[in-house]
Amino acid sequence: MLTLPADYNLELLATSVVLLDAKLNVCALNLSAENLLGISASRARGHPLDALLDESNEWYPLLHQALSENYPMVRRAISLTTRSDQQKTVDITISPVTTKVGSHSLLLELNIVDRLQAISRDESEWQAQASLKEIMKGVAHEVKNPLGGIRGAAQLLSAELPDPALQEYTDIIISEVDRLHKLVDRMLGPRERLEPHPTNIHEVTEHVRQLIEAEAEGALHIERDYDPSLPDFLADAGQLTQALLNLVRNAWQACGAGGLITLRTRVFRQFTVGGNRHKLVCALQVADDGPGVPDELMPRLFLPMVTGNAQGTGLGLSIAQRIANQHGGLIQVKSVPGDTCFTLLLPMEMQHAPD
Repeated sequence: MLTLPADYNLELLATSVVLLDAKLNVCALNLSAENLLGISASRARGHPLDALLDESNEWYPLLHQALSENYPMVRRAISLTTRSDQQKTVDITISPVTTKVGSHSLLLELNIVDRLQAISRDESEWQAQASLKEIMKGVAHEVKNPLGGIRGAAQLLSAELPDPALQEYTDIIISEVDRLHKLVDRMLGPRERLEPHPTNIHEVTEHVRQLIEAEAEGALHIERDYDPSLPDFLADAGQLTQALLNLVRNAWQACGAGGLITLRTRVFRQFTVGGNRHKLVCALQVADDGPGVPDELMPRLFLPMVTGNAQGTGLGLSIAQRIANQHGGLIQVKSVPGDTCFTLLLPMEMQHAPD
C-alpha cells in the first residue's frame, strides 16, 4: 500500500491526480485534474466523484474493487464522460493509500490518451514548421536573385526599345516580377521582430470582430464567449491581430453569408504546447458552422499555397501559424461538417521562438 508523505504536493505531478476518501468523495485534486473535470478544486472538494462525472463511466466498479481488495489497478483507454458531456479517453492508475491520519483513500492518476496523442502531434507540427521555415528561406533566396535580374533586364530593354508602344510588354514583365517578389515575402510570413507588451487578448478579439463585422456589412453573425478572468500577458498585439484576422477571414470564407462565427477564450493550466509545459496558456478559439475542412486538406492545412478556396492564396493560415510559433505557441484545428474550430494556443509567459 502507498503511504503519502506529510509534505506530498499533488501540484508537482503533470498527470491529473484526484484523491478520494473511502466513500469516493473528492479530498483533493491538482491543476491538471481541474482542467480534466472542468471544475475548481475548491468546488469539487467534499463532493462525491459521481457528482462530477457521468454515471455511465465504466470504471466506478474498479474503484470499489481497489478499496475492498486494497490492491492497485491499472486500466488503459477507459472512457470518461464529464457532467458537461465532454468525452475523453484516459489511462487510469488506481492506488490505495494511507493518509497521515491512517484513513483509507484512493489516489487516481489519469493520463488523457487523446491529449498525449495531441502533444506528440503538436511537437511534430512544431518541428515541421521550423524545418519549413528554413526551407522557405532557401527557396526565397534562390527565387529573389533571378527575379532581380529579370526586372533589371526589363528596365534596360524598355529604355532601348525604339517604339514606345512596345514598353507595354516590359511593363508587364516588371509588374509580374514585383508581384512574385511580394508573394515570396508573404510566403515567408512576418519578418519583423516581435514587440511584446502587456496585452489584453480581449482587446485584440474585439478589434478583429469590429473589423470583420464592418467588412461583412451585416451578412455575418459573430458570437462572443470570453473568459473574463484571463489576465494581460506579454505579446505583440499587432501580430496577434493579423493572425486572428486571418483565422476569422478563413472562417468567414468557410461559412459564407449568414454564417455564424464564435470567438471563445479560455485559460489552460499546466498545459503542454510544442513539447514545452506551461503554467498558463491562453486558448483563443475561432469556430464556424461551415461545411468543414476536407479530409485531404487537413494534413497540409498550414502549408503555404494550400487552400480549398479557388479565390484564395493559401497563405493566411500559414502566416497565422508562423505568428503563433513566434509567440511560442501554435494553432490546432478540429473539424466536422457544421463545426470547425481553430484554436490559437499562446503561452502566457513569453517564450517566443527565434526569428
